[in-house]
Amino acid sequence: MGNPFFNSVDYQAIKPEILITMFGLAVLLFDYLLDKRDKYLSAVLALIGLSFAVLQFGLFWVKHFSSSGPAYLGFDGCFAFDSFAVVMKTIIVLATAIIVLLSVKYLEIEESNQGEYYALLLFAAVGMMFMVSGTDLIVLFVALEVMALCEYVLTGFLRGNRRSNEAAVKFFLLGAFSSGLLLYGMSLLYGIGGSTKLAIIAERLRDRPATDPLSWIALITLLAGMYFKIAAVPFHQWTPDAYEGAPTSITAFISVAPKVASFAFIIRILFMGLWPLRVEWQALTIGVAIATMTLGNLAAITQDNIKRFFGYSAIAHVGYLLLGLVAAADGNGDGLRAIVIYLVVYAFMNLGAFSVIIMMRRKDIIGDEIDDLSGLMSRAPALALLMLVFLLSLAGIPPTAGFIGKYFVFLSLVETGHYYLAVLGVVYAVVALYYYFRIVVVMFMKKSLDDVPYAASLGLRVALGLTLAVTLLIGIYPQPIIEIAREAIRPFFS
Repeated sequence: MGNPFFNSVDYQAIKPEILITMFGLAVLLFDYLLDKRDKYLSAVLALIGLSFAVLQFGLFWVKHFSSSGPAYLGFDGCFAFDSFAVVMKTIIVLATAIIVLLSVKYLEIEESNQGEYYALLLFAAVGMMFMVSGTDLIVLFVALEVMALCEYVLTGFLRGNRRSNEAAVKFFLLGAFSSGLLLYGMSLLYGIGGSTKLAIIAERLRDRPATDPLSWIALITLLAGMYFKIAAVPFHQWTPDAYEGAPTSITAFISVAPKVASFAFIIRILFMGLWPLRVEWQALTIGVAIATMTLGNLAAITQDNIKRFFGYSAIAHVGYLLLGLVAAADGNGDGLRAIVIYLVVYAFMNLGAFSVIIMMRRKDIIGDEIDDLSGLMSRAPALALLMLVFLLSLAGIPPTAGFIGKYFVFLSLVETGHYYLAVLGVVYAVVALYYYFRIVVVMFMKKSLDDVPYAASLGLRVALGLTLAVTLLIGIYPQPIIEIAREAIRPFFS
């Protein structure tokens, strides 16, 4: 019998991750050969690597499995290549590519256009992709730390900026604490299951009583560590500071791609490893979801810094996503489908909003306050209208993609009998409409504070066009994304 860790098909399955890693290393080497004016070529190389990765896992899927075929489980059951992994990895790679497009002009203005920035983005994407496919605790934890370490460095990338340095230190310290909790929970699960594989852990948990204290401690510590990564209350403290202090392009990055990967991580663990404890983790998730929606929505009302504003807004959106987990815990596939749809639409509408914010970053003008958007309609009508579309989508107003995301979350709650959660979610959606329209009022009703031209580049225009197209197309014709989400959840609800 051959060694299961040296199967050629296994290595074809992780070829996208290998390619992105190689391109990340190539960016580091290539950057030293470039003049300052040619630094944008590092971004081009990063985009090529991401494009090859998407092509590779698409080809692998078509070659080895039909759309109705079984999931591929490689590396002795430690790595899953299934429809869920394909969809989540596609979102992560596309989000990373959009961030690369946004970053070129931004880094030129900040005079920090260095190749290691793009390399770190690629390495973070590799960690996220393994988080999506991991079915073993060790694989999941190592992948998570690869992503997290890159995030910490990118948050403090503007070394001469005190706020950036402070945000990175806070993020790192709190992240290290949460990783300790997560690892403690994983060690207890290993003790219970005698294995690090999620499928075996699930079998062992079925044999233990529901009141088993060891299982409860493992569940609570594991959830605490996981909820930190998605910024759920009360593990959200890092979010406003990290969002405010990080380079704006990195704020956009950590608001989207790591959340997609972290929710995929949570779904793998809860639905493959901790499914026998679903009653317990559902009860805990209900409380966390309510607290997260409450704090995120109410705190966003009082923010004047636009990056902190979007930090608390992101916390509120995490609350809605957790509601999907609550519905899915009842065995309702629509709850999980709602999460997939919400992650897709949130990625594009949030990146679109941040594209507008990055355009506001001009030489010697920070552009991080909500009032910096004053008079945007009179100065740049197209930009103001784009921002309006993204804000309406974030608020969940039809016919935008954000409405589709919220609709399916609330529908799954109604189908599973969680009517009070559905009503609470709708109430907080109304609150969100109020604070998003604060920005609309500033853009359309106030006078401009300056007449400095906004930053513009080909990358920013492409990013804005792509995010706008997806935001409107999903809102107007959602059927394709609904079918994609239905296919994505098939490994968990066949």
